[in-house]
Amino acid sequence: MLTEEQKNQLDWEKTNHLLPAIVQHAISGEVLMMGYMDQEALAVTEESGKVTFFSRTKQRLWTKGESSGNFLNVVSITPDCDNDTLLILVNPIGPTCHLGNSSCFHPAASDWGFLYQLEQLLAERKHADPASSYTARLYASGTKRIAQKVGEEGVETALAATVHDREELTNEASDLVYHLMVLLQDQNLDMSAVINNLRQRHK
Repeated sequence: MLTEEQKNQLDWEKTNHLLPAIVQHAISGEVLMMGYMDQEALAVTEESGKVTFFSRTKQRLWTKGESSGNFLNVVSITPDCDNDTLLILVNPIGPTCHLGNSSCFHPAASDWGFLYQLEQLLAERKHADPASSYTARLYASGTKRIAQKVGEEGVETALAATVHDREELTNEASDLVYHLMVLLQDQNLDMSAVINNLRQRHK
């Protein structure tokens, strides 16, 4: 959440006491929506851990999800360099848009956002009927077979690189990433665990 120093630096006068608040998925990076916060809405958001806006049409506070149950659980709040806009990273519960889409700006998933969507789909297939998809059959075949596929695709990716076949390298790398994501899901891990580990190594 915001430090006391950050709160004191917010320029409420500049924005007529309503700061634009951009809401972004903490994992996928997808921009979910934008609303406005007055000082009370910000305080409620920090206290409850759920994004709460000031509705300009209803002229009252409203917590996103208060009717639908699709809350936006706050991970962090950061002001911009001018202290007149907030960026809120969240873990959403269900779709953010009232139309049932993940984002009010749908469809606008970034490349990384697509990987997150793929990861969610792979997670859903873990307990699906093996006859329903290749992914479900792969899970049913067990960890040893999944790991073997990662090894095979890793070798094929390396071989494609050695002959400088860019198209084949792209195809094999895609297969490698897919099977790696399946293996991570099989072991109850996800790409966030890998990214956080890389981030720690980078430090």
